[in-house]
Amino acid sequence: MKANLRIGICQMMVVDDKESNLRKAREMIRKASRQGCNLVVLPEMFNCPYESMAFPSYAEPIPNGETSLLLSRTARDEHIYLVGGSIPEIDSGGRIFNSCPVFGPDGQFLGCHRKVHLFDVDLESGLSFRESDTLKAGNNLTIIPTPAATLGILICYDIRFPELSRLLSLSGVQVLVVPAAFNTTTGPAHWEILLRTRAIDNQVFVVGAAPATNPVASYHAWGHSMVVDPWGSVLASTGSTETVLWADLDLSRIEQVRKALPLLRHRRTDLYTLKRR
Repeated sequence: MKANLRIGICQMMVVDDKESNLRKAREMIRKASRQGCNLVVLPEMFNCPYESMAFPSYAEPIPNGETSLLLSRTARDEHIYLVGGSIPEIDSGGRIFNSCPVFGPDGQFLGCHRKVHLFDVDLESGLSFRESDTLKAGNNLTIIPTPAATLGILICYDIRFPELSRLLSLSGVQVLVVPAAFNTTTGPAHWEILLRTRAIDNQVFVVGAAPATNPVASYHAWGHSMVVDPWGSVLASTGSTETVLWADLDLSRIEQVRKALPLLRHRRTDLYTLKRR
């Protein structure tokens, strides 16, 4: 296993045009690769507007749809691991999911996370959103073992549920990868707090990949992509504009932090347990 991993986040502005979004994603992935990143992450719903009613018209199969095939080719061409943010996935039965495909350096499909917790909210700011109007929820943990690191995939709202992150950590995950699209209400209030808390609780690296803010979109993403280490320190962060963010991860830091502060060993499993179904 490599001691260090350079991770790149493509904080891209998403528009209402799939071809433009795919072209921009490909350009930003290549830019991250040129910066030496061997793991690159895209944001949630990077190929379509984050609008519940738009998801069906943008939906594709995974791994054989247009977006998946482009991601596979780009991962192979750049010889990187690629976490494909998320896209609307349609299955053979016509069900639509918010799904994150992952590809390896030879273009192989490594797995897919379907968002477990759907974002159905009525915020005090006036924002109301119902993913469940068009999407179905996934039912599985997603762990992607690679020679670089063992990845656990969450999508946006999933990060708010500590049980899911803890199960992934107990299963050997070293890096929690979180494609997300927190908005301008929840983002400034909770985004950094949640990423740092999950890193501290589980003593793992946490990577939050967000879209850039598009002021003319109906849904205003917060941006502020971020990489956090197992101590809760922010290794890299950015603002709301379009950029490629990168950080070097020293995986030995996980063991250092767990040795100094053995939280996972100190759990009282005689009093409480968390079991994977």
